Amino acid sequence: MTPPPDNIIATETLGSTVPMKTVHVRSWGCQMNVYDSQRMVDLLAPLGYRPVDRADGADIVILNTCHIREKATEKLFSELGRLKETKQAKAASGGNMILAVAGCVAQAEGPVIMARARHVDIVVGPQSYHSLPELVARASRAKGEPILMTDFPVESKFDHLPEEASPRGVSAFLTIQEGCDKFCAFCVVPYTRGAEYSRPPGDILVEAARLALSGVRELTLLGQNVNAYHGGARDGTIWTLGQLIRAVAEIPGIDRIRYTTSHPNDMDDALIAAHAQVPALMPFLHLPVQSGSDRILARMNRKHSAADYLAVIERLRAARPDIALSSDFIVGFPGETEKDFQATLDLVVAVGFAQAYSFKYSPRPGTPASSAADAVPEAVKSERLARLQATILKGQMRFNQASVGQIVPVLLDRAGSRPGQLHGRSPHMQSVHVAAPVHLLGRIVSVRIEDGRALSLTGSLIQTEPGGMVT
Repeated sequence: MTPPPDNIIATETLGSTVPMKTVHVRSWGCQMNVYDSQRMVDLLAPLGYRPVDRADGADIVILNTCHIREKATEKLFSELGRLKETKQAKAASGGNMILAVAGCVAQAEGPVIMARARHVDIVVGPQSYHSLPELVARASRAKGEPILMTDFPVESKFDHLPEEASPRGVSAFLTIQEGCDKFCAFCVVPYTRGAEYSRPPGDILVEAARLALSGVRELTLLGQNVNAYHGGARDGTIWTLGQLIRAVAEIPGIDRIRYTTSHPNDMDDALIAAHAQVPALMPFLHLPVQSGSDRILARMNRKHSAADYLAVIERLRAARPDIALSSDFIVGFPGETEKDFQATLDLVVAVGFAQAYSFKYSPRPGTPASSAADAVPEAVKSERLARLQATILKGQMRFNQASVGQIVPVLLDRAGSRPGQLHGRSPHMQSVHVAAPVHLLGRIVSVRIEDGRALSLTGSLIQTEPGGMVT
């Protein structure tokens, strides 16, 4: 999945009568890791742990890792080196800090972590974090003996997760699907998250309704291959993502729905029809293509061509003409020539992405591409990435500037970077900054866009009578 900026989970858990201890969770990588980190906080809340935003002094520190980011393992060990001193300082003051490594790096390289970082107490994979309360109890008694849990359990971890304990804010993630059966040559997900698994639709709708009651207005449905969703209902029917979206849209309070990350081969007619027919489904889609070269796509084992991808885009735009598109690109995949790279640039220009993420290829141990003999030189990868990002940035600037003068509904989700300013998201996932009073946080307001830059928009609040455009 596409990685957003690193996230720190730091919210207050209220209402517990258990003496409070503290837990710090740092999450790298994709949106699913953010969701998982929030669920880890929920799991530990009944044990008396409240989340804090600093590792210093915390009773538990959890690093929730991602194997997609470049040099993920090196970054982990760098952080573990710093935390060794933090743990020693906690011990010197008479306390004890339990240090845990979770997520995909833990799954892929658990024994290496335990051998190189002896001060780590727990290494737990992404399919086993529901066992955290048990693991924490064992670590408290283990007296320095590390615990490794990276099996793929038979039962679903979702069957063991508690109700949400920590507030989610106005926007929230909800995992509906995990794992992937595509086996792209560069990707570790099938090895760290396992085969595709779709949660039952009834369970998802219950969780979505709870989130709505807590104040969530925008829900992003998550999966490593989310549009391959095929959840089994209690009546024996199999729901698709399009069907699930329609049901989520019926939940009172859920005004906006998004989903990520998708594969072009799984954009079926029902899902595309939902984009045309479900008002709550936002006109924005992240649909990774990775390369514009058919030769490289074949080597990546993507199982689609550039023409196939463009045909999907054409179907989407026919159903929802105002849809904005985002994508992922890998530059310098083994064997990529200048001609292959030019095909990627051509595709970017042809589609006109509203935004996109781009990365230099870096091998992931155990994946087919990691043993390729025709690696692209690092300097060439860097130069191509710079050209690609410049092209993407031009497209983003064009898209955002086209919004200038429009009145856009914006969901205000947090304080802005300047005093008196709030930040929100447009239906097209654009960051919007607007001068507005704090009491409008969590509401959808109408904003006249006055300036469009490559990464954000600024505008002014449209003053309306009560019951007007501010909702």
